[in-house]
Amino acid sequence: MTFIHSMTHTTPFMRPHLIAMAASLACCNVAAAQTTDTPKTLQTVVIAGRPIIEDNRTDAFGSLSTEVTASQIRDLNALDLSSALRRTPGVTVSRFNPVGSFGGDEGGAVFVRGLGASRPGSEIKTYIDGIPFYMGVWNHPLLDLIPVNGIDRITVHKGPQPQSFGNTFAAIDVTPLRAAREGLSADGRLSVGSFSTVVEQASLQVRQGDLGVALAQGMARSDGARADGDGKLSNVLGRVDYRLTPQWSVGMTFLFADNKVSDPGEVGNPATKTGKFDTRGGFAAVSVSHEHERARGSLRIYDNSARSNWHDNPAQADILSKSRLSGLRWTETIQPWTDGEIAAGLDVDRMSGSAAFGGFTAFDGVSLRLTSPHVALSQAVDIGGGWKATPSAGVRLYDHNVYGRSSAPHAGLVVDRGDSLSLRVNAARGVNHPGLDAALLNAIVQPLAGAPTSWRDLQPERMDHVEAGVRWSPQPGSSLDVAVFNDELKNRYVFAFPPAVTQPSFTNLGDYRVQGAEVSVQQAIGNAWSLFGGLTLLDPSRSDLPYAPKRALSLGVNWQQGLWRVSADAQGQSEMFTLSRTRADGATNTGRVGGFAVVNLRAAYALPQLLGPRGEVFLALENLADRHYAYRPGYPMPGRSAQVGVNVSL
Repeated sequence: MTFIHSMTHTTPFMRPHLIAMAASLACCNVAAAQTTDTPKTLQTVVIAGRPIIEDNRTDAFGSLSTEVTASQIRDLNALDLSSALRRTPGVTVSRFNPVGSFGGDEGGAVFVRGLGASRPGSEIKTYIDGIPFYMGVWNHPLLDLIPVNGIDRITVHKGPQPQSFGNTFAAIDVTPLRAAREGLSADGRLSVGSFSTVVEQASLQVRQGDLGVALAQGMARSDGARADGDGKLSNVLGRVDYRLTPQWSVGMTFLFADNKVSDPGEVGNPATKTGKFDTRGGFAAVSVSHEHERARGSLRIYDNSARSNWHDNPAQADILSKSRLSGLRWTETIQPWTDGEIAAGLDVDRMSGSAAFGGFTAFDGVSLRLTSPHVALSQAVDIGGGWKATPSAGVRLYDHNVYGRSSAPHAGLVVDRGDSLSLRVNAARGVNHPGLDAALLNAIVQPLAGAPTSWRDLQPERMDHVEAGVRWSPQPGSSLDVAVFNDELKNRYVFAFPPAVTQPSFTNLGDYRVQGAEVSVQQAIGNAWSLFGGLTLLDPSRSDLPYAPKRALSLGVNWQQGLWRVSADAQGQSEMFTLSRTRADGATNTGRVGGFAVVNLRAAYALPQLLGPRGEVFLALENLADRHYAYRPGYPMPGRSAQVGVNVSL
């Protein structure tokens, strides 16, 4: 973080008095010293924040996750989830509009280590504070439903982690901002730039004793670099919490998002435009949580809905999709003995939805329910010489109202020597159940009419994951993380045709493997410089696996001196296949894009006395070298572009 001013949580009425107090104290110090007629100036100490990612985290069960905080989102000048994660090691993105994600697919999606390209359905899911939030009827994320303003951090859980998340092979979890400090704090942003892009954001955090309120509102719109490349994102996010006792608290989180985005089509071919894609979503969760000396836990009850409207497409009728997710999350972690920990919980999810084509409802009435208890145990053991070993094991059980019962065991071992050196190994099974998308396809794909209930005979998809890693931190601000992994995916659900099956129907076919490695380095140089480098290597058994480049390199540097702050990020990756990996047996991906290298820059000048403690003016430049590149064939990304803006704060 950057520390420029000490009045972060004061009101406008208090600030003049504090300034006067500080001036009086400075004058008294000068008079007392009587060594010079020149007043002494206290030099402001600034610390350059970390670029690209905040850190890699390893839990007690040997599982790896990567955190991107509000600081990195600001330095990347990110307006949505894909741009916030576009440099994160192990993560690949797709997009073609400056603002907005078209259809949650190749027009705007996030992929983790080669996972996430299946459509409909997906191998990864998105969460808000650990609660699922995505388009249930198609069983995959819609990125525009999840804002990046008003949040504390984004956590990418790489690979299956049954102790934390179920029914997915990887997870992207967004944690909203909460009011943590006493008093008032507020921020506002306004920026304008290329392609008539306008961004407006505001947030407010208030804590008065036991009550905390955090509210955020955001709007971003752009005409796009090409005709019909426009988009608009609007959202409101809030979090309220109240401490009942020093140990117990209650809270509520809510979100509303309303977005519109258009498809510019392939360059030079207007007939490929597919209209407009509008999304709308609402999210609400209430919680009761506690934290005692040897126990902590929470119960959260949630309800959310999502709506998408794909319209004005000359090649097809309008598609209106609606979904609803509801349920609960209960977690409890206890330490019954020294250095031992038991983590247990229960997830209950209910899913329903409908799809209408050209105004006529083609799918409705199916409801899915999944109950998933889980328990895990870890025990730290001192093995001498300052070393500690923490073995762990656990299991998540599934009970589905259509697909029956299954299990996801996991085991891990972490060996560390304080914060300086840590080695880990983890093995886990991921389970991913077919969603409403399977029932929907069974209902609308005409050749499947002869087997109208074949989707009910499917089995859950499975992934066996093994990962080993090491983290070395020779000194504060310096770290090296290395991870190698092997993912074996089985039982992928598809609809197939003879001779693979006796009649057109749904079935489980298609196994493949993804091996890879990740290396990331963080290095602070004094207080002014912070450097980052990340390299991801992927080796999938399927050569046409979408959004799985063999090599991806990300670099970042932050520099801060006085009132100046400069952030630069760069990405280089090899060629990759693109577009969806459809649920039809034998389908292949032929679309691909070439490798590219892109550099972005953001420069800011702080004006704390004029604009508040975090106030600044800034200039953000995208694609600094004006490179030609794309995430989808025929959809070039914009050339060099710019935004200028101002941040104000209280």
